[in-house]
Amino acid sequence: MRKYSNAAREYGTTERRRSSTERRYGTTPHRCGNAAIAAVTVVALCSGAWLLRSGAERHPPPQPSAAQAHPDPAGRQPSAAPALPPSPPERVRIPSIRVDAPLTGLGLTAAGSLDVPPAERKNLAGWYEAGTTPGEQGTAIVAGHVDNADGPAVFYRLGALRKGSTVEVDRRDGGTAVFTVDSVEVYDAREFPDEKVYGAARRPELRVITCGGGYSRATGYQGNVVVFAHLIGSR
Repeated sequence: MRKYSNAAREYGTTERRRSSTERRYGTTPHRCGNAAIAAVTVVALCSGAWLLRSGAERHPPPQPSAAQAHPDPAGRQPSAAPALPPSPPERVRIPSIRVDAPLTGLGLTAAGSLDVPPAERKNLAGWYEAGTTPGEQGTAIVAGHVDNADGPAVFYRLGALRKGSTVEVDRRDGGTAVFTVDSVEVYDAREFPDEKVYGAARRPELRVITCGGGYSRATGYQGNVVVFAHLIGSR
C-alpha cells in the first residue's frame, strides 16, 4: 500500500492549512473529528509490489468472509463503554492476528487525501490525528500497509480478523482503550461507503483499514478491508 487517494470531496480549506499539531494539541482547541473525517475519502492504491516480485499473487492476504460482515440485520448496536477523554494513541495491538505496532500521526496530503506511514517501516501503523482519538466519542481511524516491496506488513492478516476479536490501543495518558470487533468487511474502491466508514458516531468507535479486495497485476489491490469496532472498556 503506497498511498490513499481522495474522491475529490471538499474539506475545509482553513483546517487543511493548519499543521496537525495546531489542529489537535497546540493552540487550536480540541474538536470532535467526526465532521472532518466524514469528508475524507480513503481509498488505498496498493501496488502489491511484493506479490508481483515474489510470484506470490496466488496467495494474497486473507479476505473477510461474508459471515464477518453485518453484525445485526436489524441494525441494533451493542452498548459501548463510556467515552474516554482525548489522548493521542501510541500503539495498537490485535492479539488474534499477532499485530503489535507503534502508531504515528497521519494528516492530509495537499490533495486532501489521508497520508500513510512510510512504506519502508512495515510494522508501523497510523491514525488520523485531526480527528477523534481512539476511545473518545466518535469515529477514530487507524490505517496501515498490507505489504511493501519486501513482504507482508503490519495489517497483512487484517482480513482474517473475526467478529468478537479484541483491539487494544495504548494511549499517551497511560491508559489502554479496549475495543471489540463488530464486523470485518471488504469494499471495492469504486463502491467505498464513505459515510458508513467515516460518518459521525454517538459512541466511541474505531475503524482499522488496509488494502484488500481483488488484485490486478496492472493496478494492484482493488479495494479495502475495513474493521468496525466499538469501545468496551479501558484499563
